[in-house]
Amino acid sequence: MATVNNSLTKQEEKKTSFSNFLTNEFVKKKIYETVGSIDAQKFMTNILSAVTNNSTLQECNQMSILNCAFLGQSLNLTPSPQLGQYYMVPFNDKNTGGKVAQFILGYKGYVQLAIRSGYYKDIGVFDVKEGEFKGRDKFTGKYKFEFIEDDDIRDEKETIGYGAYFEYLNGFTKSIYWSKEKMLNHADKYSQAFSRYATKGKYPKVSYEDYKKGNYNKKDEWLYSSFWYKSFDEMAYKTMLRQLISKWGIMSTEMQEAYAKDMAEIKDNGDYKYIDNPTETFENDVKSIEQPEDKNIPVQEENVSEKQIQTNNDIINDFFN
Repeated sequence: MATVNNSLTKQEEKKTSFSNFLTNEFVKKKIYETVGSIDAQKFMTNILSAVTNNSTLQECNQMSILNCAFLGQSLNLTPSPQLGQYYMVPFNDKNTGGKVAQFILGYKGYVQLAIRSGYYKDIGVFDVKEGEFKGRDKFTGKYKFEFIEDDDIRDEKETIGYGAYFEYLNGFTKSIYWSKEKMLNHADKYSQAFSRYATKGKYPKVSYEDYKKGNYNKKDEWLYSSFWYKSFDEMAYKTMLRQLISKWGIMSTEMQEAYAKDMAEIKDNGDYKYIDNPTETFENDVKSIEQPEDKNIPVQEENVSEKQIQTNNDIINDFFN
């Protein structure tokens, strides 16, 4: 993946809006070199839409936004909320005191990369409702499920676990199942921004159960801006796919790169580092993240004014003229 070097100083970056940043001659040249003249307009449209719809993203280091987008482009994924393949999420960088954009791969991005690798005939992830899990076959060890056919009845049932599976083109299959209890413990252990139990300290949190019930002070909403609070099921889907593919799946070069750089800030030289400190307004940006296709909600683009759309079009036209 190509990245932007330090030809634009931090001082110059602070003086310009992101739209003006994109029309800088050096940036324009780098975009052409990285994505090519054919894909440049689509790339510009996607990145402008993402930044326009996220006020906190506009406060991020602009190079970090561009580098996230370059990585997504190299993986042939789009940041569109409707597709849920990857996201550029604002995070606070404690080392610099500023905000940076972090590359977050959606679970649908994992599915896309797996199918595209040419090894998988099928791959998927699903939730398991109360009464559907029937244990494991005592001879094969495979998990057994009996799914509720009526979707209306099923939707009313409590989610008790998550499953994931794949089938290779040669017929080999593998599946895994985690209880929700195990998933909660996993999130509590590996995400600094999420806590299953109530915490104390300078910024105390209520337990996850109390959070789900709304038993917390709404002025402290920013404390619960982690993906695990706002989109627990979707994060669980992603975790299941990561566990399944990394342990038993074949990973293409693209998938290995996506796996390594998922949830990281992409640096100018191509390196990356992990940050687990979402910004205070992140909760406003994850309402449409990784929603199942049959449960679409209004996406962020619909909130953009006609004036802003025209402004973005003007910027893109200026870019190519």
